[in-house]
Amino acid sequence: MSSVRTFRDLIAWQKGMALAKLIYVWTNGLPAEEQFGLTSQMRRCAVSIPSNIAEGHARQSRPDYLKHLRFARGSLAELETQFELVVELNLLVADPALREHLRETDRVLQGLIRSLENKQA
Repeated sequence: MSSVRTFRDLIAWQKGMALAKLIYVWTNGLPAEEQFGLTSQMRRCAVSIPSNIAEGHARQSRPDYLKHLRFARGSLAELETQFELVVELNLLVADPALREHLRETDRVLQGLIRSLENKQA
């Protein structure tokens, strides 16, 4: 098992970065009138996920780290909701790989949170 030296070593951060890139590409297909609506909102949420993971890790305090991981998970829940809205409004076709990446990122993030909570207890 490799040690975590920086936030870049965290699988949760790596998954978050990959998800953000996927969201940027997928939202390119949204209508131009959504540029300042769903496109912008989804991209901000997506960027927030790895950003909060990195910030929490850099604070070097378990309570701060957990708080930022929970912020990241909140942003992920927002993003999943917006993804579903885009699909239900027929603005874009659901991308099964993107949907699975959303789920996998949540599983990894929740696992990291649980692990840190167990160490804290």
